[in-house]
Amino acid sequence: MKGIKEEIDNIKQTNKVLRFIAEMVQLLIGTVFMSLATSFFLFPNQLSTGGFVGIATAINHIFGFPVGALVLILNIPLFIIALIKNGKDVFIKAIFGTVFLSIFIDFFSQYNPATNDKLLAAVYGGLIMGLGLAIVFKASGSTGGTDLLTRIIKAFRPEKKLGEVMVIIDAVIVFGNILVFRQIEIGLYSAIAIFIVGRILDIFFEGVDFTKTVYIISDKAEEISKKIGEELKRGTTGIYGKGMYQGEEKLILLCVADRNELPAVNKITKKIDSNAFIIISNAREVIGEGFKNMA
Repeated sequence: MKGIKEEIDNIKQTNKVLRFIAEMVQLLIGTVFMSLATSFFLFPNQLSTGGFVGIATAINHIFGFPVGALVLILNIPLFIIALIKNGKDVFIKAIFGTVFLSIFIDFFSQYNPATNDKLLAAVYGGLIMGLGLAIVFKASGSTGGTDLLTRIIKAFRPEKKLGEVMVIIDAVIVFGNILVFRQIEIGLYSAIAIFIVGRILDIFFEGVDFTKTVYIISDKAEEISKKIGEELKRGTTGIYGKGMYQGEEKLILLCVADRNELPAVNKITKKIDSNAFIIISNAREVIGEGFKNMA
């Protein structure tokens, strides 16, 4: 029995390592796309999709510091807070994602831009940036900046809606870019890029709203519910149902989550119960704690 238990533990450890490697590869691919969008389209045309890349673009315009290095430096305080408040996993992925992004941005910035047409830059930069972000989110990763900051805010203030916080922060950063470059067109074209990034994320995760309703049917519902609460600070509701085929009673978990949290919900569920049945649908409007307050 002891030998079998050790073998099972070794298999679990091997699977954990393989998952980590796969996620790191996804992070690498995602940050390559994001850096291509930044270096060949957005940065040369003074455009921004918000985040710390937007701040770094403005600072570069004023002082000439490398954008990639600035992104890394700006994220250092967030790394420390994330380690304390969000845990080791979020911290490690944020470090890897931000370092990859910073290195690739400075590397690709050596080459000539793909276009000097701001409209084309906004469209193609937004498309490629959205694809890169989607791949990063799929790996439950982060590239620091707005994404990591909203995770930290969410840890302190669980009632705040992730999507709304991200939009507000990005809007402030883009407005700052308008002031630095003194061109209203910068903000207008940047708004196009931000819209496209959002649409790409929607398409990638098969939805049009930030908020999703998730139903989870599993024999390990209580364990899944506890893990979602610990890692995502999201509550779940247990609904008792009956499987009509076999006549067995089932506990169905109901969870309302932001679009960005879906990869993490799926990952947590499948890690605990690979046979779990998951149903995801759009929630047109959610009123209550952690979402919209009743007027």
